[in-house]
Amino acid sequence: MNKQSFSSRSLLLLGLSLGYFMVLLDMTVVSVALPAIHADLGGGISDLQWVVNAYTIVFAGLLLSMGVFADKLGAKRLYIWGLVLFLIASAASAVVSSISLLIVLRAVLGIGGAALLPASLTLMVHMYPEPAERAKALGIWTAITGVAMAAGPVIGGVLADSTGWRSIFLLQVPVAVLSLLLTGLLVRETPRSQQKSFDIGGQVTAIGAIAALSFSLMEGQRYGWQSFQIVGSFVLALLCIFLFVYIEAKGKAPLFPLQLFRNRTVSAGLLGGLSINLGLSGILFVFPLFFQQVQGLSAHSAGLSLLPLMLPLAFNPILTGRLVGRVGARIPMTAGFCLGAAGSLLQVWTNENTSYVWTFIGLLLIGFGVSLTIPSLMSAVMSSVLKEQSGAVSGALNSSRQLGSVLGVALIGSILSGSQSFMTGMHAAFILITIILFIGIFLSSSMPGRKN
Repeated sequence: MNKQSFSSRSLLLLGLSLGYFMVLLDMTVVSVALPAIHADLGGGISDLQWVVNAYTIVFAGLLLSMGVFADKLGAKRLYIWGLVLFLIASAASAVVSSISLLIVLRAVLGIGGAALLPASLTLMVHMYPEPAERAKALGIWTAITGVAMAAGPVIGGVLADSTGWRSIFLLQVPVAVLSLLLTGLLVRETPRSQQKSFDIGGQVTAIGAIAALSFSLMEGQRYGWQSFQIVGSFVLALLCIFLFVYIEAKGKAPLFPLQLFRNRTVSAGLLGGLSINLGLSGILFVFPLFFQQVQGLSAHSAGLSLLPLMLPLAFNPILTGRLVGRVGARIPMTAGFCLGAAGSLLQVWTNENTSYVWTFIGLLLIGFGVSLTIPSLMSAVMSSVLKEQSGAVSGALNSSRQLGSVLGVALIGSILSGSQSFMTGMHAAFILITIILFIGIFLSSSMPGRKN
């Protein structure tokens, strides 16, 4: 590869990474600004929850379809439209006058984010056909996006305190413009799969299942677990899951071909992605509350206290990508789940008087664990399928991860709400997270090891 082509591909990799950077930044930057949003736009606690979850639910529910669209329409076209939608919705969110409109725009942002993620992964598969080279690129891609997770809580706190919560949405606009310029000028369109058609039944049942399950878990304490609303939502979720499996099994153009589950790497990767994001999102939900409600820190200080967790996500994926290229995914993925489980287990004994050194060590272990696990499973799953399947599989993988994020917040929130005290709930939450991460260790056995 000559110097010019290397520079072009580096800029293109930056452009694709910025798209996912925005997706993750939008997930993390909003949470610390919720009090300021509440003070300006009003609304209750439930409204603030939906400000966060409207984005995640739509994002998770549409990822499967967007993966198919990336294969059918071309990944570049889908990526560009996702950027434009994200840019417009971000700018509009900065000038809303009601919390209801903000919730609607958060859902629109979820549509844009759902388009960006599988399209960027599909473009990367075509840009880097060699597995070892792709693993390195995915490591860089994950590291750049890890910066979003590391910076999100801190940036959100600083902007909300200094220039107001509306500026956190304006922050996305120049990032979207830069990504649009780089990818629009440098990227080549991917081949289209004309045989694929849109699976409307699969899409409706998929997003129905995610939305109904999310509503049940998030609103269980409010309505009561035995209420008509919650029981009915659980029944609807189960019905949608059954219908989704039936439609995908019988359909001529399924949203996600069920035969891919016969691929052990794909099956383990989907469950592993759900597990690691469930643990990470649960941890990110618990610790800000612990820092602010129990230890009395400000939102800005709470964001800084999370840096031991977030910083490894910004630099370690690059090393993980190189490691996967040399030894395969099994060893780093197993090590990642082990470190994450160990860090979570340490927090079971945390209380209001615990030294931050103890918390620092646990957060650092979790951060390194996540940064080892995610690039490993992504590289293994994407390398285990044909190129023409990459869009559907990337959509399924990231949908499972975002479903894990929704379930993590919902489950941990329910545990905290139903406990006699915050600390009792926090300890129970970390026990659950530890168990889930230990399950990930066994899933790692299905990942490919060193190639002979």
